[in-house]
Amino acid sequence: MGKTEIMQYVESLVEQKQFPEFKAGDTITVHYKIKEGNKERIQNFQGVVLQLSGSGSTKTFTVRKIANGIGVERIFPFASPFIEQIDVNKRGAVRRARIFYLRNLTGKKARIKEKRR
Repeated sequence: MGKTEIMQYVESLVEQKQFPEFKAGDTITVHYKIKEGNKERIQNFQGVVLQLSGSGSTKTFTVRKIANGIGVERIFPFASPFIEQIDVNKRGAVRRARIFYLRNLTGKKARIKEKRR
């Protein structure tokens, strides 16, 4: 298999999965498949989308959550076969495409307003 064939295969995988539309500021839950030994389970990672980056088969998104008072960020590729599904919990009203300023905020200041319909 050549490099272009592999890229086409990965892009076809991305097109097969239908994820809901979301952007920076939205609170989402990513259902992620994890292998532990010979067992598989689904782990939920709920947090705020900080950014979407890339395009095509290399498109990724970064999700941040606070776990036990510590900020945890995880980068998910859209083409990952381990992503089972994505749920959009809240639509956030932010004015930036990349909201890295959220890393420096704590407590009530770190809240994002919900977008009115």
